Amino acid sequence: MLIIVANLLVFGGAAILVHSTFTIRRLVEQLPAGQMRQRWRVLNLLTVLFIAGYLGYALAFWNWTPGLADLLVPLIFFFGATFVWLTTRLSLQTTLDIRRVALLEQENITDPLIGIYNRRYLERRLEQEIQIARRHSLPLAVLMLDIDHFKRVNDTFGHPVGDQVLSYLGKLVLGAVRESDIVCRYGGEELLVIAIQTSPAAAAALAERLRQHIEAHALVLSSAEGARQELHITISIGAASLEPGISEYPELVERADQALYQAKQSGRNRVVSFSATSTRAAPQAR
Repeated sequence: MLIIVANLLVFGGAAILVHSTFTIRRLVEQLPAGQMRQRWRVLNLLTVLFIAGYLGYALAFWNWTPGLADLLVPLIFFFGATFVWLTTRLSLQTTLDIRRVALLEQENITDPLIGIYNRRYLERRLEQEIQIARRHSLPLAVLMLDIDHFKRVNDTFGHPVGDQVLSYLGKLVLGAVRESDIVCRYGGEELLVIAIQTSPAAAAALAERLRQHIEAHALVLSSAEGARQELHITISIGAASLEPGISEYPELVERADQALYQAKQSGRNRVVSFSATSTRAAPQAR
């Protein structure tokens, strides 16, 4: 009778370890490529070796007649396997929970249409960058981008095409800015780029590069009949830099918006940097 109990404990522990290997595989799939994933793979290999050890022990003592005290080793095998299973299950659940929280946070700060940061993230991040720039005496600039005659696009092609244009613009801007730049949707068809550690001259150069990049590309529209049409868009950009007189981020954004308005007034498809001597009339349709 005791030999049956001993074998059940050993084979039961082996079965638990087998189940643990599947849990570890699921866990590895959730991890990004890197050192952590490799360590879990090593742990999975060790678990397989443990399984082989369990089975080898059971075969070696198959016809053995144990005493009551001899059940200690099979018990250790069984509870050791249970510990491995619980550890892997908890690790998997923790990883899934972290990924879920990260996804929710990403959705909370990302504009679903364009795929860039939203207004909520913009306000929080710009305030942080202003504090950092002031603390370390670093330059900081923002660029306000707006599609020229976007209302005309919606009126001519419909709002679904307008959404395609916004999404396409987001991809073009992300592909043209630097890795350190932060692209956000300010509202409507207006995007804002936070240019970290960027002087006024460098901000103007970045804005002009963006303008030329957008102008050089076209969105290809396909109809249900298979016809293809190229839609060219242009943008106007207003640039503003952090100056000693600016105390909060809305003032910096407002200056970029004023410069953007000047670009619109001057004929669109151009870059204007904020000047304290510039004035602003009543807003016009953009």
